[in-house]
Amino acid sequence: MKLLKTGVAILSVGVFFVALNADEAKPKRTLQGNMNEVYNTLPSSANDVGEAFTNGMFYGRLRTNLFRYDFETADNGSNYDNKAFGLGGSLIYKTAPLAGLSATAGFYYANSPFDSLREDNTDVSIVKSGKDTFSRYDVSTDGDWHMAVLAQAYIQYDISKTSFKFGRQFFESALTASNDTKMIPNAFEGLSFESKEIPKTTLKGAYLTAQKLRDHTTFHDVLTYKDSSGNAWNNSDDSGTHKGLSYANFKAAGKDTENELIIAAISNNSLENLKLDLTYTAVPDVVSSVIGEINYKINLPEGFSLTPGFRYMEQIDDGGGDIGGASLSGNLARDKNPTTLLGYKERYSLDGSAWMARLVLAKGALQLLAGYSDVADEADLVAPWRGFPTGGYTRAMAQLNWIANTKSAMVEANYDFGKAGILNGFKALGRYVIQDFDESKQAAGVQADSKMVHVDLVQQLTPQLDARVRFASVNADNRTTGVDKDSYNEYRFEINYLF
Repeated sequence: MKLLKTGVAILSVGVFFVALNADEAKPKRTLQGNMNEVYNTLPSSANDVGEAFTNGMFYGRLRTNLFRYDFETADNGSNYDNKAFGLGGSLIYKTAPLAGLSATAGFYYANSPFDSLREDNTDVSIVKSGKDTFSRYDVSTDGDWHMAVLAQAYIQYDISKTSFKFGRQFFESALTASNDTKMIPNAFEGLSFESKEIPKTTLKGAYLTAQKLRDHTTFHDVLTYKDSSGNAWNNSDDSGTHKGLSYANFKAAGKDTENELIIAAISNNSLENLKLDLTYTAVPDVVSSVIGEINYKINLPEGFSLTPGFRYMEQIDDGGGDIGGASLSGNLARDKNPTTLLGYKERYSLDGSAWMARLVLAKGALQLLAGYSDVADEADLVAPWRGFPTGGYTRAMAQLNWIANTKSAMVEANYDFGKAGILNGFKALGRYVIQDFDESKQAAGVQADSKMVHVDLVQQLTPQLDARVRFASVNADNRTTGVDKDSYNEYRFEINYLF
């Protein structure tokens, strides 16, 4: 805690001095609560190639993240208390559109310059959530703690109410997200489109050939775990990665290790207060899924509204089960020799499903949510693209609760003190989550049942500058081995300055 308090004090002083000089005008770009970007000002149209560049606009950002992880039972051969620190930012340039054609380039940088605020080079493997402030692969191979990435580099063509993008880009859907809550966002390479030609309907689609996770400096396959040398940090290594779908296992099955991600989505709100969403996601010849969601807003007296929501996900095995097995841990994959099914119904199947429901009560500055999710006792859900199957229902910070036969319940309160006229620019969010995992699957790496408290406090100091504190406390049962591996406290401190 002394380290965290020292870091917060240093950074708070920096925030104070920056705030004194911050421009109070509305920023060109703002961040939503999930850190997605909203562009308030875009370049004006150009009449010729010269104006396409002279009318272009730069968007800047300075940011820092500080992490501290404190395990209830640390140094037990598996979990270790750890810390991380990131300092950096981004510079994005958009050309002005010329006859509907424009381009965007986004350069991102992060560094961990202070030895006292991060782990030693040899200890990068123990870092949990803070790992996205650096690249474990780069540190372990050449001792390099900084990341410099051209994460966005795409050409855009707009015609009528349809937009096409080709190149490095973000793509937001049910299972994909930029998820820009650390230092560098999650990005993809490929082709995408978004169309609003049909009234009250949005169509989206993407053909994505590569992904760059938040702690990577290079783009890689969208699904394959480990590279040709067996390095676990140089391919798809997100916390939700299916470790059985590895380079070696794909090769042993005679399959290609260069996969594509195909997405098609439709959202419609033709009927008053009713929103319908349908998303298809597929890695051809490996796994696919269909997600349907419905939300209906009911207006109540005194300015309240109640919105019931329901989501269903069906996952279809298209060949990946024979390669990686049913468990995300990879313990049922073709390269393993388990003596049992480790609690799963079928070893070589990725067929699975989940359903979830929620109620959202809102009025003015207050929003309350109660959610529940139930994952079928089949295969784990495959979603290593930073969009979360249970997101918005029961998923809390750093949790992976879409494992087979997992039931979760969450209550959430979100209050905007500024909107209520109490404290300008201050927002608070609190969550309480109960996660009921399947104990019979602990041999496959599934964690123990847990209860979690998660709190976010955000202060918008100026239109360009915000600071936030994030705290999570997980109280978990002992695993069947008698060891508490899953209880911890996590602390985060973050600053964002947009210009």
